[in-house]
Amino acid sequence: MQAVSDSHAYRASLLWFPDPDSDQIHFETDGLLVTTRGADGVARISAIGDHRTLETAHAHLPLTDWRGHWIAPGFVDTHIHYAQTDVIASPADGLLPWLNNYTFPQETRFADPAHASAVAAFFFDELMRHGVTTAHSASVDAFFTQAQGRHLRMISGRVLQDRHSPDGLRDSSATQSLYETEALIARWHGVDRLGYAITPRFAPTSSEAQLRGAGELAAAHPDVWVQSRVAENADEIRWVAKLFPHARSYLGVYEDMGLLRERSVYAHCLHLDANDRDLMAERGAAGAVCPTSNLFLDSGFFDFSLAQSHQLLHALASDVGGGTSFSPFHTMHAAYTVARQSVGQNGRSLSAQHLWWLHTAGAAKALGLSGVTGNLNAGCEADFIVLNPQATPLLSRRIAAADSLQEQQFAMIVLGDDRLVEHVVVDGHVLEVHASHSN
Repeated sequence: MQAVSDSHAYRASLLWFPDPDSDQIHFETDGLLVTTRGADGVARISAIGDHRTLETAHAHLPLTDWRGHWIAPGFVDTHIHYAQTDVIASPADGLLPWLNNYTFPQETRFADPAHASAVAAFFFDELMRHGVTTAHSASVDAFFTQAQGRHLRMISGRVLQDRHSPDGLRDSSATQSLYETEALIARWHGVDRLGYAITPRFAPTSSEAQLRGAGELAAAHPDVWVQSRVAENADEIRWVAKLFPHARSYLGVYEDMGLLRERSVYAHCLHLDANDRDLMAERGAAGAVCPTSNLFLDSGFFDFSLAQSHQLLHALASDVGGGTSFSPFHTMHAAYTVARQSVGQNGRSLSAQHLWWLHTAGAAKALGLSGVTGNLNAGCEADFIVLNPQATPLLSRRIAAADSLQEQQFAMIVLGDDRLVEHVVVDGHVLEVHASHSN
């Protein structure tokens, strides 16, 4: 990790969202980005714009010249599983067999601190290699320790599951699991750039007592996050209906338990009805859309048009290890493909700028972090990536032939991978991520 001085300037093409609530992009072909480390020790963006306009006022600062490259916000992954890193690319007939045959056995290994630490180190290396600077994951001490040491903005939490789970993963009691959760909130939430998420795995693996207790913790700590999954798979939905016969819907279980509010993030949200979508919008909860996972496990297609019409907050996520790639470019490409499936019915074709927004500023908005991360506006934390449009011969050729910024962005989404990410800057530190690339 290479540190820079308290203030630093970067010259490159710049891509960002001046209004974080809108997917309208601003692109400066020859721009200047300035970062300044504050009294709290966090590096933030202090100026951004046209190089010619800003050059004189910042001529005294050390300058990194990345002309020919794009600086863009670091990607934000709203749902990813650090403990499932080694589960990626495991074949299965669907969600529940995949959990039973691969995920649960793999997660039991995390009782070994050495294993947990080694996987966390690899996991964060992989995130950085793909330009993901903020993520929302399920985990605890090894995850937070690694994230803190790397100056990362990360959200995570201990998984709650006191039934329908194998030995080694199942909580001994709801009371003990909730006590441990509250202790972890006190230990980690708000430390440096870390945030805690109250994390029931999903409704079937938590008793009513555990879910109600989690809701009480969520009410007592309104600034922490809640994360879980909802309405991913038909078999799962039928299971929930049997376990909670009095709930209006799968989502209704979380509502009844006090787990639906702002900073609640629910993965998948594939099989919601109109009442569910309206309820999520009313409560300010967000959906984490996981297109590669949903395609891989044949769970269904997220309806982007209905989410938008119901004003349901949503953003993109990899869902590794059910998801098939750490790459935000692969996730955006899959989201485009999913949205196209229902064009002519309820569907829509997602623009490149909207896809990019859903994985940066829009994802930060879904997490309640708008103006903090996922963007390059003044005041945002200095987490950004440097993209090389000539990263591969095919990408270079397609970019050269593009007639617009939209075409260039779309080419990156379809043809891009980790080779496109040449540098990653986290909290004002330039990370050496490109050395591990193999062309």
